[in-house]
Amino acid sequence: MSAPVHVFLSEALGRYGFPEGHPLSIDRQGAFWNAACARGLDRTVVVADYAMAARGAIERFHHPGYVERVIAASGAGSGYLDSGDTPAFPGCYEVAAHLVGAALEGARRVVSGAARRTFQPIGGLHHARRGAAAGFCVFNDLGVLIETLRTEHGVRRIAYVDIDVHHGDGVFYEFENDAELIVADLHEDGAYLYPGTGRAEETGRGAARGTKLNLPLARGAGDAEFFAAWDEAERFLERQAPEFFILQCGADGLAGDPLADLRLTPAAHTHVARRLIALAARHARGRLMVFGGGGYSLENLSMAWCAVLETLALD
Repeated sequence: MSAPVHVFLSEALGRYGFPEGHPLSIDRQGAFWNAACARGLDRTVVVADYAMAARGAIERFHHPGYVERVIAASGAGSGYLDSGDTPAFPGCYEVAAHLVGAALEGARRVVSGAARRTFQPIGGLHHARRGAAAGFCVFNDLGVLIETLRTEHGVRRIAYVDIDVHHGDGVFYEFENDAELIVADLHEDGAYLYPGTGRAEETGRGAARGTKLNLPLARGAGDAEFFAAWDEAERFLERQAPEFFILQCGADGLAGDPLADLRLTPAAHTHVARRLIALAARHARGRLMVFGGGGYSLENLSMAWCAVLETLALD
């Protein structure tokens, strides 16, 4: 019997990163997987194959004109895709399309029952908007995934849970009017941190009001404050009873991350993964996909993601 968790790793995924000195470097996949193998986690999972996403699949979420701009910038290999956070590099279109392709193959495996859960450490690019790059994110693989779950797999009521230290604005606002996308987002208060969004009073618009939950944490908050916020998030998710779960488990909320000011430990990531496994079992036939998201200390992201993977594989 195959392992219940399928992990997406590849040379192409490992190349998602930016020029020397940029906070999002190309050594994140290697650092995580070396740590995972040292713990023996490689023996508990399936390393999954996938294909690069076709342009038509990417355009389920992204505007064609924006995709064309990424293709052009990828060929030129220079300049910026946004106002200065997200540089173009040679082949950036293809590398970003690999992230999307891995997400789509993960969805196929989970929906078909070939995998119980998936983990994509290099993924979860939650800042890109339908028509723009933002915050180190070329394509929003999560947005494409959500649209594809609906159009290709008939999955409508989806829970998107985000514990990255930065608010997942590219998912939240692009689906703000969507009553069938349930969002629970725990993040450092945007008064202090990029992208400056995610206020508690933002709960969705129109028919979607009440289907979104923002839980901003004060600068310097640690595990105690996080667990208290998580209890509220869990009660909210239980009431919403979604049929599919997606987790973006950014590691940049751990103490010592160079871009943020929370003081979490990997216990936060372990707890969320364990509780979502239980929620998914009750409401979604166990269907759960997990994405690594941010994290700019290699030691921290290795600890957090290994904690998540161990929980996914052994719980």
